[in-house]
Amino acid sequence: MTETKQQEILHDWLNRHKGLFFKVVRAYAHNEEDRDDLFQEITLQVWRSIPNFRGESAETTWIYRIAFNTAIRWHSKERKHQEGRQSMESAPVLEAQSKHQDERLTWLYEQIGKLSEVEKSLCLLLLDGFSYKEMSNIVGISESNVAVKIHRIKKYLQEQSEKMTANNGI
Repeated sequence: MTETKQQEILHDWLNRHKGLFFKVVRAYAHNEEDRDDLFQEITLQVWRSIPNFRGESAETTWIYRIAFNTAIRWHSKERKHQEGRQSMESAPVLEAQSKHQDERLTWLYEQIGKLSEVEKSLCLLLLDGFSYKEMSNIVGISESNVAVKIHRIKKYLQEQSEKMTANNGI
């Protein structure tokens, strides 16, 4: 495969599946700089994998698997470097930007961020409408295990939502 063809495919996949890329990035990276870094890393890994894509699975399945594996590796490395790092999230400039986001979506991604790596992946796949069988193939666990984990995730999110509602007096 020529490099030009590889770039064309990547450009096409980015245009058609950019939502997929951003969901994974947002679930694993919690500030803008990290999101940019992770997006670049995922894009690079997808680009490198294009010659190996044989079409035996859907493009979205292939891309998700690469994105999740890349995000998990990236997140593990980043966690090791978190100590001694001062967060910029509380800076007033960044605070003003975040007020324009939908609070419910921000809350959901915060909750997803608290899940284990596999649970994050399953949650995002569920939000994108993948079947349990497809999730099983992407994440590498049995369909019954997917069902159990999805049930637990839904229960967790419901409990967190109820706690937030009770604390806010809504």
